[in-house]
Amino acid sequence: MSGAGGAGGAGGTGGAGDAGAGSADGAGGAGQTWWEALGALSAAGTPFVLVTVAKVRGHTPRGAGSKMLVSADRVVGSVGGGSLERSAVLQARGMLDDDASSPRLERTRLDRRPGEHGVQCCGGEVTLLLEPVHPARPVVAVFGAGHVGRALAQVLQVLPVDVRLVDSRPDELAAVATGRVGAAEVAVVPAPVPDVVARDLPAGAHVLVMTHDHAEDLAVLDVCLRRDDLGFLGLIGSAAKWRTFRGQLADLGHDEEALSRVTTPIGVEGVPGKSPAAIAVATAAQLLTVLDLPESST
Repeated sequence: MSGAGGAGGAGGTGGAGDAGAGSADGAGGAGQTWWEALGALSAAGTPFVLVTVAKVRGHTPRGAGSKMLVSADRVVGSVGGGSLERSAVLQARGMLDDDASSPRLERTRLDRRPGEHGVQCCGGEVTLLLEPVHPARPVVAVFGAGHVGRALAQVLQVLPVDVRLVDSRPDELAAVATGRVGAAEVAVVPAPVPDVVARDLPAGAHVLVMTHDHAEDLAVLDVCLRRDDLGFLGLIGSAAKWRTFRGQLADLGHDEEALSRVTTPIGVEGVPGKSPAAIAVATAAQLLTVLDLPESST
């Protein structure tokens, strides 16, 4: 073992005399590099921790810059094998279990004292940086592709979110740019019965209701209020509209606690004007208060 760390700077597949890539639990992708695994897990929205040898002193099994990627069921790359690596894997998975978002530095001396998972007596010292990554994008479902809905979808393009623009009128969706637009992923969902889409939204999705038809608005709200796993629920409209809706939703069996989940009117206070652009900006600002976005993305 030496301070040079061999091929560690490239995130290679083995530390001198120690377990190789993914061998910490046998779940590593055979033949896959850590950066290939990073791309695959990011595309799938799977959380992981990137472990990097940030600093070394003396003789160590891998050099500074060596990397290992740890997910719930995979380990790819290596930071030195043995007790050092096994401890790093367990710490990384603990961070995933705790849904941690902040990075962590861990310093380990490789001496003759037995560690929790064995002895590594290289004689040096290794500092590891563990960085949790949660690539899944928040889902924002906008029911209604009218002037405000399209403006909101456009404003949200600067954020790393999954925007789903839903409307029962296919012609209103025809001009909306889809796919990767700016920082967002934008999809249009033609739906003759929009409340069916609300039923199938993923847990944690944020919902804005602004269709052209009050009957559609009511049906979407009814479905959303029957779920307890959604995020922000906003309704465009006046106080008079909400008074009518409150009574109708109460008649459908929703109690005061459920009705209190609806935010209406939408948008942060103090934004002047009622143009679609002004409402869209104010609503996007309100969404930022509930979206769990990494600091670097905003």
